Amino acid sequence: MSKSTPEVYERGRGMDAHNQVMRDIRAENDQSYDPHAPTRVWLDEDNTPDGVYQSLTIILNTGGCRWARAGGCTMCGYVAESVEGGSVSHEALMDQIQHCLDHEAEEADEASGLVKIYTSGSFLDEREVPAETRQAIAETFGDRDRIVVESLPDFVDREKVREFTEQGLETDVAVGLETATDRVRHDCVNKYFDFADFEDACVKAQAGGGGVKAYLLMKPPFLSEREAMEDMQSSVRRCAAVDGCHTVSMNPCNVQRYTMVDELFFEGGYRPPWLWSVAEVLRTTADADAIVVSDPVGHGSDRGAHNCGECDDRVQRAIKDFDLRQDPSVFEQVSCECELTWELVQEEEASYNMPLAR
Repeated sequence: MSKSTPEVYERGRGMDAHNQVMRDIRAENDQSYDPHAPTRVWLDEDNTPDGVYQSLTIILNTGGCRWARAGGCTMCGYVAESVEGGSVSHEALMDQIQHCLDHEAEEADEASGLVKIYTSGSFLDEREVPAETRQAIAETFGDRDRIVVESLPDFVDREKVREFTEQGLETDVAVGLETATDRVRHDCVNKYFDFADFEDACVKAQAGGGGVKAYLLMKPPFLSEREAMEDMQSSVRRCAAVDGCHTVSMNPCNVQRYTMVDELFFEGGYRPPWLWSVAEVLRTTADADAIVVSDPVGHGSDRGAHNCGECDDRVQRAIKDFDLRQDPSVFEQVSCECELTWELVQEEEASYNMPLAR
């Protein structure tokens, strides 16, 4: 098992070059953000082990992921939306929560049974969200049914999870695993921990009475379309086989500002995944022992998962339908001539000559 701390790789353990490039790219950002307002908040529907819920999704504006400040993941631009200075006070964070509650009251007929809380890094990292704030948030949403909080494996602790489960909340820790393949996670994503650390986080979450939702990344840089699909098919099944991991969310990579992926995209060296690839992974892993979902951000755009432009919305609707019903037959109802191009890309594209098609 690796020594799961961000600082390890800043001491010459193989990620220094990636980190230096990432720091240089992120230094181009000169925007500032209000610590009293969340980054984003919205209402949606989500599939959970207890059924489909109306969900309130909150992205807190914190001081940012500590790994991203060291350099960070090749595709992640969320740190660019963080508050300058590295920390946000308890009072400001609770103002953000109130803003989200007000939004929910205005937009929904009733309170959401599911609340999902994300940051630009780890909700369970007390440098981002102090213990006082975490406990106050647990109490604030104690009357809901289920809560999801995001964290890197390092910060998953059974006592932290218990703060939520003791409120009567079904509690899930969302872990940004990205892939079950250590080499892809290290070399393509520039993420420092191993799959074994994810397995350990599942044990700790269960010990606190919670579960785990694994987040995977479809098509990180430096992989061909077929390599990315095969990695996701394997990763979904490996995650589903881990005790305590009941949901796998496969997120197609999208091109975010101030990232290495953005630099590659600008130079013609990266194309986000095809929506056909997303559908195929979902179709072929529908029998895995977990809920498998996907929510392609920016679908249909050049910077998000896309096909030819004519069928993108239809395929996206099929993906959303699959998320809620887990029925792979929905993909039999969509087709397009661009599937032939997608099939050719799978056959001919290699990582040294990608992207083969735009």
